[in-house]
Amino acid sequence: MGLVTPTEPVPLDELGRVHFVGIGGAGMSGIARIMLDRGTKVSGSDSGASAALDELAALGARVHVGHAAGQLGDADTLVVSSAIRDSNPELAEARRRGLRVLHRAAALASLMFGRRVIAVTGTHGKTTTTSMIATVLLETGARPAYAIGGLLAATGTGAADGQGGDFVAEADESDGSFLMYAPDLAVVTNIEADHLDNYGTEEAYRASFADFLARIKPGGLLVTSADDPGTGDLAARARAHGVRVVTFGESPDADYLVTGITTTGMAASLTIRGAAGAGRETVAGESKPRSFGRIDVDLLLGVPGQHNALNAAAAFAAAVELGISPARAAAALGRYRGAARRLEPKGEAGGVRVLDTYAHHPTELAADLRAVREVIGGRGTGGTGRVIAVFQPHLYSRTRIFAAEFGAALGLADEVVVLDVYAAREDPEPGVTGRLVADAVPGGAARYVAEFGEVPKVVAALAAPGDLVLTMGAGDITRMGPLVLAEIAAMAPGAGSRGPGRS
Repeated sequence: MGLVTPTEPVPLDELGRVHFVGIGGAGMSGIARIMLDRGTKVSGSDSGASAALDELAALGARVHVGHAAGQLGDADTLVVSSAIRDSNPELAEARRRGLRVLHRAAALASLMFGRRVIAVTGTHGKTTTTSMIATVLLETGARPAYAIGGLLAATGTGAADGQGGDFVAEADESDGSFLMYAPDLAVVTNIEADHLDNYGTEEAYRASFADFLARIKPGGLLVTSADDPGTGDLAARARAHGVRVVTFGESPDADYLVTGITTTGMAASLTIRGAAGAGRETVAGESKPRSFGRIDVDLLLGVPGQHNALNAAAAFAAAVELGISPARAAAALGRYRGAARRLEPKGEAGGVRVLDTYAHHPTELAADLRAVREVIGGRGTGGTGRVIAVFQPHLYSRTRIFAAEFGAALGLADEVVVLDVYAAREDPEPGVTGRLVADAVPGGAARYVAEFGEVPKVVAALAAPGDLVLTMGAGDITRMGPLVLAEIAAMAPGAGSRGPGRS
């Protein structure tokens, strides 16, 4: 994969006919959808048939299953993601013809011209925070364009072209492509070592956020965490360079102070307080303070977990700074119902609930496991159900680097099943399998199940009424939930018998 070379965006009307390699992916299909909405002629290919391809075809795109050089047709521009290898025949043909080749992020940046850009990045929480900001703008009538790395539950899509003046985008730092955006308002949720397969060192990874800071437009704003050490350093750097900074979090010095976070079932509540004068509005092209009076609002969210409460605080701060009143922002966040693969309920069978999450970093695993512990009743609270974590490691490099940390995080579950590594864009590494993670789980009770097809039976044998199964990872583990539910249903009435494991 490696780091991409940032380029300045090209206006959409200069791209001509656009062909996407991997058009069915979550990010690529969203960009293609917006281009189609704006009248651009779009074609694309993907390795397999999917609902996303069918939807794009219905919108007017010319789509292909499989990759072949001839499928470029009369394209003027080729769009690829970092996952596309140089050996792809369509990429090779585009280069042979001398066509413009854009990274996915550069194509997205082409759609941002003329809009106020709100870009959300950070190691964790990007998709949820972007989804929450988009929800607030949609619910308050701002009609934003948005591009999110997951499906927004309220609209059923991860991208849409609104008629308003704002463009809300999830900015992916994994390959450095977030340096192609020039935001008016940047949200950085947190910074913690990740994607070292691309960056090489933690220092290089952190330095990329300083480079992102330099992309904020003159007069722009950085919204970031007051609790996170990494973003604290970034905020100090921003202030030193004259960038206005607003912070959120539980730290006493946060501009948007969060208190009273409580999770009850699949909901969370919190209080946000802020000083008088928080928020800004644009008057005659100039951003000026707008006083809403002292902020003191209670938020009730339809998603669980402390981490989601803090994501909501980030979204609330951004919304108020964009000029939305605190009361309206809070009410809109109360109508947020989540995004796909972010503690997404997949169903229930035999008294066992199954949720699915994209968590693929140790910190994310720990946050989601703590959240679902509250859903069923935490240890020592009288809750009788257990948490069964089903984890698929993503990338050999990440598994090798973080195996011990993954094991420690998974120790928060009562039962653990670890699959083999989802390779994604990487080639196998000798000795690196899911067993590294399973062996690192405290107590030695984790099960390593290398065959994907065997996992549903193993999990169904473990599960009992009142338990919660959480499927976790960034690969095809998202297919596992329905398979587990079907296996539990097939085992009835014996589905309630506990298998051996930790008490």
